[in-house]
Amino acid sequence: MPTNCAAAGCAATYNKHINISFHRFPLDPKRRKEWVRLVRRKNFVPGKHTFLCSKHFEASCFDLTGQTRRLKMDAVPTIFDFCTHIKSMKLKSRNLLEKNSCTPAGPSKSSFSSQQVLLEHSYAFRNPMEAKKRIIKLEKEIASLKRKMKTCLQKERRATRRWIKATCLVKNLEANNILPKGTSEHILPTVLSNLPLENFKILEQDKALSVL
Repeated sequence: MPTNCAAAGCAATYNKHINISFHRFPLDPKRRKEWVRLVRRKNFVPGKHTFLCSKHFEASCFDLTGQTRRLKMDAVPTIFDFCTHIKSMKLKSRNLLEKNSCTPAGPSKSSFSSQQVLLEHSYAFRNPMEAKKRIIKLEKEIASLKRKMKTCLQKERRATRRWIKATCLVKNLEANNILPKGTSEHILPTVLSNLPLENFKILEQDKALSVL
């Protein structure tokens, strides 16, 4: 999906509601080289996701016989507004110089080494492959943590069920006078020992229903 136009100074962006089409740079080396020459961008190397919008092609460059607007095989971009782009670049440079002249003297940005920049922006990656490797590593770590969390929750549920069973047993033994009254107070936490036996039976029933 195209996002913007690669032509210098062109602000066109993809919008399905606007009648502007986007076209990839040709795969043929000769035509591709000709497009790059006409774009006139310094050190410009188009990738597989680099596009030019339809504003840079004459009407005769399009094949309108089908349902979609396609470029003809010999189409080349010829409509560019280089003067406006150069004026814009000059204006930005002048504004930057004026801004720098108003600021107090200090260490220039160019005096910082690339190592310092990397340290200050340690969240950045040198290239897309490094970022992709980092994302894959993080995804594996997340998956491992999810498995560990699931295991811990299962252990917690099993321990809770065993504790409920033991509590019910002690309460039943007390109710049947097999254990002396008050035994649960010594082996059960205060919160559980104060609960009536009926509450534990309800818990056991809920557990049985959840198993079903």
